[in-house]
Amino acid sequence: MAFPRLSSAAPAAARPAPHHVAIVMDGNGRWAHKRLLPRIAGHRQGVESLRRCIRACAERGVKVLTVFAFSSENWNRPEEEVSGLMELMGKALANEVPELHRAGIRMYFVGDRVALSARMQQNLAQAEAATAGNSRMVLNVCFNYGGRWDIAQAAARVAATGQPINEESLGRATALAHVPDPDLLIRTGGEHRISNFLLWQCAYSELYFSEKLWPDFDAAALDEALADYAARERRFGKTSAQVAQATG
Repeated sequence: MAFPRLSSAAPAAARPAPHHVAIVMDGNGRWAHKRLLPRIAGHRQGVESLRRCIRACAERGVKVLTVFAFSSENWNRPEEEVSGLMELMGKALANEVPELHRAGIRMYFVGDRVALSARMQQNLAQAEAATAGNSRMVLNVCFNYGGRWDIAQAAARVAATGQPINEESLGRATALAHVPDPDLLIRTGGEHRISNFLLWQCAYSELYFSEKLWPDFDAAALDEALADYAARERRFGKTSAQVAQATG
């Protein structure tokens, strides 16, 4: 199935979108279990949901989309599921990257690549290189990623240079330093936690939890999350009066 062609206009009723949306794509296994299917079937359907979400975000003016595809803790899952996820990633790269490139999406793969096979590392690097000139939207795929790993590797990088370790130097050394911090973090599947995802970057993100399992998350569900975000006041430590004065 080809990646859906992106239209040039957002839906007529769309409100201003957050610049950066991050998503914990949870519920693939439960979706499959409810249908008496193997867990990998849920992950395959999750790829379809991600395709829809990328398209919807781009059409609504989101400039950065960051998704949690495989956490550093997911290695603890059954070996069959882990190998199936690796195979699914390989197929997704082959099938989706050309379409994403044509849609103007720039890809980054964020995470620790040391534990990945040499072939997988090469495929990730090739996908990044192939889409490096695109500017419509940035897609960060967090693969073998953990928030604590990110902070630890950032601290190690700063220490290796001899610079003082502070918020500014750590921020520049994190794996997502190439994009602004997320405005909105969405988690599907009904769980109310962030599971070691973007611990540094989500310090001031708005959190939105959806009961929908990830394979069922569609454009309408995304619009609900965006509408909820649009109704919030983001103060960043200021008072409501200060925010009103600055935006008035």
